[in-house]
Amino acid sequence: MSDKNKNTKPNAPKFKFNMYWVYGAIFLLFIGFNFINDGALSVKKIGKNEFFKILDENDIEKVMVVNRTFAEVYIKEESKSKERYKKQVSGTFYRKGSPLFQYNFGDLQNFENQIKEAKKTKGLTLDLFNDNRTSIFDHIFSFLPFILLIAIWLFFMRRMSGSGGGGGGGGQIFNIGKSKAKLFDNDTKVKTSFLDVAGLEGAKEEVQEIVDFLKSPEKYTSLGGKIPKGALLVGPPGTGKTLLAKAVAGEAGVPFFSLSGSDFVEMFVGVGASRVRDLFKQAQQKSPSIIFIDEIDAIGRARGKNSMTGGNDERENTLNQLLTEMDGFGTDTNVIVLAATNRADVLDKALMRAGRFDRQIYVDLPDIKERKQIFEVHIKPLKLAKDVNVEFLAQQTPGFSGADIANMCNEAALIAARKNKKAIHHQDFLDAVDRIVGGLEKKNKVITPKEKKTIAFHEAGHATVSWMLEHAAPLVKVTIVPRGQSLGAAWYLPAERMIVQTEQMLDEMCATLGGRAAEKIVFDKISTGALSDLEKVTKQARAMVTVYGLNEEVGNITYYDSSGNDAFVKPYSEETAKKIDKEISKMIEAQYQRAIEILEVNKEKLTTLAELLLEKEVIFKDDLEKIFGQRPFEKEETNEEEKETKEEEIKEE
Repeated sequence: MSDKNKNTKPNAPKFKFNMYWVYGAIFLLFIGFNFINDGALSVKKIGKNEFFKILDENDIEKVMVVNRTFAEVYIKEESKSKERYKKQVSGTFYRKGSPLFQYNFGDLQNFENQIKEAKKTKGLTLDLFNDNRTSIFDHIFSFLPFILLIAIWLFFMRRMSGSGGGGGGGGQIFNIGKSKAKLFDNDTKVKTSFLDVAGLEGAKEEVQEIVDFLKSPEKYTSLGGKIPKGALLVGPPGTGKTLLAKAVAGEAGVPFFSLSGSDFVEMFVGVGASRVRDLFKQAQQKSPSIIFIDEIDAIGRARGKNSMTGGNDERENTLNQLLTEMDGFGTDTNVIVLAATNRADVLDKALMRAGRFDRQIYVDLPDIKERKQIFEVHIKPLKLAKDVNVEFLAQQTPGFSGADIANMCNEAALIAARKNKKAIHHQDFLDAVDRIVGGLEKKNKVITPKEKKTIAFHEAGHATVSWMLEHAAPLVKVTIVPRGQSLGAAWYLPAERMIVQTEQMLDEMCATLGGRAAEKIVFDKISTGALSDLEKVTKQARAMVTVYGLNEEVGNITYYDSSGNDAFVKPYSEETAKKIDKEISKMIEAQYQRAIEILEVNKEKLTTLAELLLEKEVIFKDDLEKIFGQRPFEKEETNEEEKETKEEEIKEE
């Protein structure tokens, strides 16, 4: 390795020019110029004897009394050739016409009288002057409060205008109305592609068409088609809306402007609308291009609702400008707007219409197949053991979004590292699920033996009832180790159904009430530990009666309003409200009695299971099979699957 390479530091910070350095250099030069040009540098202070000696020799041209405190002594030109003055005259800082001496006279009136007396008695020709003088530093100090106020004001204006943002020009106050969008083009490419987006096949097809249009517009325009104005990505948080937009940026190969809805919001009136205009102006200059607005509900909320600001609502002005830019006069440009939100219900109807957002792409929570694909993307960088079963993990995580799965994979890696493992095992992933769903284990939580026994029978009750019901979710694991806010927990493997029938919902309610029923049978007492169970069951029963129309007494009626406009309106009468309350209570009590009947029949097995749970603290599906035997419903399902498989094989042959 050469010496040249040794001295090279790749991580050394690069030199960056700053305009403030120029201001500092000018200020220093100004001070230095005044300091050097000040004749005071060549002045020598003298005492009373020396002053009157010079005065008596009539070498003084004039005496300047400065600020009534000291006198500057100017020597005649013909006298400067004398030996006593030569040293000062030849000095570096001496300027022609500047004083050579400074004399502190004390009392001004006495000094003036002494000069007059000397002029009269000795015939001197000097002149006496008075001067009120201030230095540059005095001026600076007098204006210092104003300078500080201006500096503070500029600092806050710079901060409010977003220094370092997309405003340009260092984010100065004059650029506050500029767009804050980040531009991704050929110089700053986005590396995300559709290969990085697992699942979301339908959504990918929709946005892929937009990308194809931008790449080869003639394919569509030759048939008379027009470029879509915009696409709105709607769905729950964490499902991959922003990731999909990043993939569009990576695939399209056109300029991509990315910003959040809140970037339009500012404390100054008119800034939001100005930023919208500037954003679309930049996009039109670089067309064909894509604008992506994340969390568009920050500016796109319905106008006229809950407006407490009077006639001038800044958010509404911003939205009006956005509506005009997206589909108004003179908007015939190849600019596509992508937006994402998880609150589509609050958006303004004018924003949602065709011609502005031509397409609404719903990005739903992933199903089991999509979760498997998402797992395969996120486990690529992980060091896995051979026992990891991705298909089982996909089954074990119903309701997980893509962000949840990414978090789970990371959590599994942290758990494995905490245990000093060389690779991540299947159990680490299961522990990560428990950690995310149930919370952190609290083994040191103080629980009395009586409370522990109650918790054990409660959880055993859930497990027993769910094992005996056809439509209840099969059990995976039961624990009485406290997690988060719960004192015990049971994990199930729910079937992912597109539609749910009445019997299935009733079985789930019965299994949920199994814990409270077990406490009643064994201890003939009930505790407060079933709060979350009761909350879940009450919500299910209310939904069955008022939303899904699954109650015969109330009938085929729903009181659900998908638009969300019934928040403060009760859509039924007092008589119907009594009937609804009665039917909800009747439904819950019926399932509670059903759970008690199941547990009374299987009381011995319930006790055996609870004792095993007290002993081991955690039990699995295999332990339940040893006590209860295999579920009869699983045998029927297995036989049906075998029949279907054989029929398919026969058809293929």
